[in-house]
Amino acid sequence: MATFASLVAPFGGFFASGFKRAFDIKDFGHSIPGHGGMTDRMDCQFLMGMFSYVYYTSLARVHRVTVGSVLQTIVSSLSPEEQMQLFTDLRRLLEGAGADVAALCR
Repeated sequence: MATFASLVAPFGGFFASGFKRAFDIKDFGHSIPGHGGMTDRMDCQFLMGMFSYVYYTSLARVHRVTVGSVLQTIVSSLSPEEQMQLFTDLRRLLEGAGADVAALCR
């Protein structure tokens, strides 16, 4: 990540400069005279913050995916009618496999 930061972070400044030129803005602020304000000082940090968030959420974070969580996501997105149809189909499948469905539903 440090290599990425050292190579790509300066492009945050280039992006901010292009944005300012497109809107004919000299500086984003006047808190530091002649330096364009805090936004001009922090533009590469904004880019790196966004990259770090995307990197963490998509690659570094351990995803705890279980069969139950996947099923819960799928079933919760179904309408009540579709949920009843799924329940009926599962019941029929379990009965065909010889399971005592009445005992499972207690």
